[in-house]
Amino acid sequence: MKLLARVLLTFATIFPASLAATICNGYASLCARTFDNVTFIGAHDSYAVDTDALDLSATQNIDVTAQLDLGVRLLQVQGHLINNNHIELCHTNCELYDGGSLTAYLTAVVSWMNTHPTEVVTVLMTNQDDVAVNAEWLTAFDASGIAALAYIPPYMPLPRGQWPTLGQLIDSGRRAVLFLDYESDFQTVDFVFNEFSNVFETPYDSTDSTFPCSINRGVSGNMYLINHYLDTNILGILIPDRSAASTTNSVSSIFADAAGCANSVGGGRYPNFVLLDFVDQGDPFAAAKDLN
Repeated sequence: MKLLARVLLTFATIFPASLAATICNGYASLCARTFDNVTFIGAHDSYAVDTDALDLSATQNIDVTAQLDLGVRLLQVQGHLINNNHIELCHTNCELYDGGSLTAYLTAVVSWMNTHPTEVVTVLMTNQDDVAVNAEWLTAFDASGIAALAYIPPYMPLPRGQWPTLGQLIDSGRRAVLFLDYESDFQTVDFVFNEFSNVFETPYDSTDSTFPCSINRGVSGNMYLINHYLDTNILGILIPDRSAASTTNSVSSIFADAAGCANSVGGGRYPNFVLLDFVDQGDPFAAAKDLN
């Protein structure tokens, strides 16, 4: 009976008879669009913030709150297990760049979401040390409060076309969508989803500004993410190409990448997620508006 009640509650909250939400992620037109039929702008290593051009590990100029204010709706982070007791957000390793704890980061995200009740936000987490989702990850989800905002589907993976609309997510109060690349387990933590069962990605760390499109990780037919951030090779080390960010994040560059992928691996569909460095440069949100 308890399981049946939960299924019925999930169905009623995620698929209400009518929508109360009239503006969703800034647009009335998106309320009736399913989550898997919307393009979201994402911030790559969204915690790695520094305006100093000499900090070669930084991928963003502005912090997560400012990113959300700007219009970012996909936040990508890389987690590392520290002292066997918590997840820290670091770029490659914590000696190179330490962006603070996952708990503190997610607390900031939740604080922003609580003051923006008509927004759906996705968090994509890289599990660098293969930590079980019901261990230190879950501790951070509970402590930050994001667990209470996280969407819980009736089953996983969800095929395309079976995701709720943005309006349904907002009406339910469960409007944070959480993906983990490895070590997710829907049976133990039912609000964290395996990325590559639901999303495929194009190659990352590209040094080619034309961003040739192919499937790098994940399975075709699902939602997909284009890694649209440009690196430069300095003595064999790839670093973010800060100087090219305005061009890389321009409408023309993003649209060319999205259209190329739609015509090759995307099955005629534009990407669901466009992952960028230095999201405050260029005009990525105009590109997303066009793609939507």
